[in-house]
Amino acid sequence: MSELTTADDVLSVSDLSISYRRRARAMRVVSDVNFTIRRGEAYGLVGESGCGKSTIAMAVMAYLADNAQIDSGSIRLLGDEVIGARAADLRDWRASRVAMVYQDPGSSLNPTMRVGRQLAEVYRYHDHVTWDKANAAALSMFERVQFADPRKILERYPHELSGGQQQRVMIAMALAANPALLILDEPTTGLDATVEAEILDLVEELLRDIGTAALFISHNLAIVSRLCDRVGVLYAGRLAEEGPATEVLRTPRHPYSIGLLNSIPHWGATKDHLRLLPIPGDPPAIGQIPSGCAFAGRCAIAQDACLTAPPVLAPCEGAHSLSACLRRDEPAALAEVAAKNMVADGPGPVATPVRISREAVVEVTDVVKRFSTHGTTLTAVSDLSLTLHQGEILGLVGESGSGKTTLARTIAGLYRADGGSVAVGGAVERSRRERASYLQMVFQNPDTALNAKFRVARLLGRSVKRLNPGLSADERHAKVIDIARSVKLLESHLDLLPGALSGGLKQRVAIGRAFTGDPKVVVLDEPASALDVSVQATILNLLVDLQREHGLAYLFISHDLSVVRYLSDRIAVMYLGELVEVGPAEVQVSPPHHPYTEVLLSANAAAIAAGRPRIRLRGPSPSLANPPSGCRFHTRCPRSLGDLCRDVVPPMQNAGEGHQYRCHIDPTTLAGLQSSRPEAS
Repeated sequence: MSELTTADDVLSVSDLSISYRRRARAMRVVSDVNFTIRRGEAYGLVGESGCGKSTIAMAVMAYLADNAQIDSGSIRLLGDEVIGARAADLRDWRASRVAMVYQDPGSSLNPTMRVGRQLAEVYRYHDHVTWDKANAAALSMFERVQFADPRKILERYPHELSGGQQQRVMIAMALAANPALLILDEPTTGLDATVEAEILDLVEELLRDIGTAALFISHNLAIVSRLCDRVGVLYAGRLAEEGPATEVLRTPRHPYSIGLLNSIPHWGATKDHLRLLPIPGDPPAIGQIPSGCAFAGRCAIAQDACLTAPPVLAPCEGAHSLSACLRRDEPAALAEVAAKNMVADGPGPVATPVRISREAVVEVTDVVKRFSTHGTTLTAVSDLSLTLHQGEILGLVGESGSGKTTLARTIAGLYRADGGSVAVGGAVERSRRERASYLQMVFQNPDTALNAKFRVARLLGRSVKRLNPGLSADERHAKVIDIARSVKLLESHLDLLPGALSGGLKQRVAIGRAFTGDPKVVVLDEPASALDVSVQATILNLLVDLQREHGLAYLFISHDLSVVRYLSDRIAVMYLGELVEVGPAEVQVSPPHHPYTEVLLSANAAAIAAGRPRIRLRGPSPSLANPPSGCRFHTRCPRSLGDLCRDVVPPMQNAGEGHQYRCHIDPTTLAGLQSSRPEAS
C-alpha cells in the first residue's frame, strides 16, 4: 500500500479490490484500482453501469452494503486510513472531511421537513451551535449556492422545489462543513441544460474558492470534459485508462474509451448522415474475472496476447496518460477503432431518410391545461398549437416546469385538456382502446412503467392481447416474439422479470410494449437520459430503425440538445407553458432563434467544454401561477427591449422554411445580433 506522496493529496486509493457476497460466493466488482485526487482538483470517473464507479464512492464514504467486502487495498483520506477506521472517526470525517451528493436529490431529502431545518440540523450536529446560529448558517449557505430568494427556500418542503433547486439544497448540505472531498454521483442526470450548467458553475466556483477536491461520477462525457482536470475510465472493475481529461477524452489510448466517445451524438450530427456506434456485446457478468483483458471480447483490435493476461496501466508514448491496452502506442490500430464512427461511403446518408408526409397525425389547437394546488391555479400549458406529421420526429425542449411533459400527457390522453383540442389521427374523440392503438407513450423511467412482478413475455403479451383482440393465442405468441426481435431482445429475455434486466434492456421492453398495437405515433419522454452512452446509442439507433421501418411519427422530449438535434426533423421550444419557437432542426440551431433558445444552446455542456461563451439567465423562473405580462421571457431575457417586452405580447415572427419564433425582434435584426456570438456558427 502506498503512502500519501504530497500534502496536497486529499484522497489516495491504492490497489483497491471489492467483492459482493451472493449465496456464500464472493463476486469481484472492483480490482486493483489506483488513483489520487489533490486539493482543488476534480477527478472524473466514467464507465458503463455496473463497472464499479458507485461502489468505489461508497467505499470512500464507508457506506458499502452489508454483503460487500474489501478484499485488499487502501483508501486514505487526508492521510488517514478509511478501511477499518473506528465508527466514531467515520462519523466525524463524513461532512468535515468528505461529503456526497447523490443522483436523485428527491430521495435524499426528508419529505416531512422544511429544507432549511434539514440544513440547520447539519450545523447543529457538527458544530454544536444553537438553533439561531444554525438557522443563520443555513441562510448564509443558501445564499452561497445562489438561491434567488434564500429566505423563502428555507421554509419550503422538498416537493415544493424543482429538481435543480433540490440539488442545490443537497450541495449546500454537503458543503456545510467545508469538506476536503466532495463526491458527486451523477448529480445532473435528469436536469435540463440551463439548470445543469448552473449546478456545474456552482461546483466549479466552490472548487476554486475553497480548494475542495471532487470525485465526479457521470456517464455524460461532455460534462466530465468541462468540469474535470483528470479522468479515469473504469471497465469491469478495472481502470482501462487514466490521465488528463483533455488527453483521455480527445486522443484516447484505449479501445473502450474510443467506444464510449463513438457512442455520443456529437453536436451537428444527424440520423440521416451518421449512425451511432454502440459498443458491441456486453460487459462481463458480475463476478466473472476473465483470464486476459476484460474488454477483449468486445474489442475490434484484440489479439491473442490480449486473452492470456490482464494488461496493466502503463504510460502512453508521447502523452501524460496511462492505458491498460497492449496496443496503446499503435496509432493505426486505435484509428481503426475510431474510424468506425465515420460516415459510411463518404459524405452521403447512412440510410435512406424517412419521407415525411404532409398528413397530420396529431393536431394540437389552442390547448390549455391547468392544475389546482393549495387553492392556486397553475396554467401548465397556455393556448398552445402544434402539428406532428406522419413519419416525422418532432423534438420538444425547454426547462423543467415549462410544460413539456404536461403537453405530452395531454396528447397521449392521460390528461384532459381544459381548453382547445387534440386531434389524433384526425379525430378529437376516440375510445381509449382506439387511442392506445394509434398512439403510445414511453416514459423516462422503465422501472416505474413495468410491473416488477410480471415476466417480460407477460408484459408484452397482455398488451398484445388488449390491443389486438382478434388474434389467437398462437398469433399473440408469434407477435410477442416479433416485437422482442424488433427491439433487439433475445427470446431468453422473455422469461425474465424486469429486475433481472439492465436499464437499457428494460427500456427496450418499454419501447417494445409501445409497438404491440402497431401505433402511428409514439410519445417519448426522456427515454434515454439516464442510460449509459453506449446503451443510449443502441436505443437511439433502435428508434430510428423503427421509424424507418414503420413510417412512425415521434414526439421526442429530452434535455440533451445534442440528442434532440441528432434525432429530430423539427424542434419545438417551450417556455413557461408557451410555445416560443418551432422549425426544421437544421434551421432551428442557427440564427435567428428565440433568445431563450439561444440561452439553451449556449448552456449545452458540449459547447461549454469547447470553450464557447455562455449566456446566463437573469433571475429565477417565474411562477406559472402568476406569469409575467407581455413576453413571458422578458424578466430573464438577455435581449429584452424594456417596456415593449414587458407590456406587449410578442407576435410569432416568420423566419422562413417553416421556422417561427415568438419575439418582438425581427429575423434580420436578431440574426445579426446572434451571429456576432462565437457559438452562433
